[in-house]
Amino acid sequence: MDVCSGGGGLALGLEQAGFQPVLLLDEKQVACETLRTNRPAWNVLQTDLQDFNPVDHQQTYDVDLLSAGLPRVKSSATAKRVETGAELRLLEATVYLAHAVQPRALLIENVPGLVDSEAFDEVRSFIQGELEHLGYGFSWFILNAQDFGVPQDRKQGVLVALKKQYFGRFQPPTSTVTRYTTAGEALHPSMSARGWTGTDDWAKQADQVAPTLVGGSDKRGGADLGLTGSKRAWARMGINGGALADEVPGPDGEQESDNSGSSLKKLTVDQAAVLQAFPTDWIFAGKKTARYRQIGHASPPPVGKALGTSIADALQG
Repeated sequence: MDVCSGGGGLALGLEQAGFQPVLLLDEKQVACETLRTNRPAWNVLQTDLQDFNPVDHQQTYDVDLLSAGLPRVKSSATAKRVETGAELRLLEATVYLAHAVQPRALLIENVPGLVDSEAFDEVRSFIQGELEHLGYGFSWFILNAQDFGVPQDRKQGVLVALKKQYFGRFQPPTSTVTRYTTAGEALHPSMSARGWTGTDDWAKQADQVAPTLVGGSDKRGGADLGLTGSKRAWARMGINGGALADEVPGPDGEQESDNSGSSLKKLTVDQAAVLQAFPTDWIFAGKKTARYRQIGHASPPPVGKALGTSIADALQG
């Protein structure tokens, strides 16, 4: 069972590791459209996790895995505490759902600070107390997507819990690559798709993994690639991080939808999906900003696959 499924990055990675969902849920209509478009056979439910009652969906009882790529929990910049809000309530709801569903394994993916930041001490204590009561062993760790072939420096905080008869066999996933894929390497095919003669030079400049993609908030304007520091890093790669384009550069490097006057190139939504290592045939529903936010908030599928493989190995012995 997968909750807060979003654009499907975690669910897709877990599918690649051999897991088949009996139910996926998300409160946003556009995310549910994305899931149904790509996997018509998946059972997708549009609802708020806090309103979900497993009594009405008893196929979720005793699943092998309950997975949750949750909205990022925030900590206060001025105090060592976690800010209350919908994100924290969803985290708590996931833990309470484990009481009812009793999965053999639980996977929660969130901010790196959830693993080791002092601000999250109280949250970790609550989670650990609940899991110990339910008979789980658990492991907290941080993964970076670049270690799994994703062309992006993207750290993720992870909690994996398994019933104690399985937990002793669990090993967190380790890197699957011998070298990182740069943004230039990943985006070269799309940057050159319309014949841009400067693609090779641009790719040489973009010789690092990309900064972390940020999905942004539904409460603020259009899509951009992150905060000021990230935008400076994008600029060093020849990318304008302030907005997205509707098309890749033409032969002379021009992007018709870009009226900024900048020589920096803008990424398209599809290129953002490449940087999250989604397969090119994965379709995102909605308009440009809604599509980008699904991508930016997603867990890259290769990370989900690595986590799913480690969990499956522990469950199967």
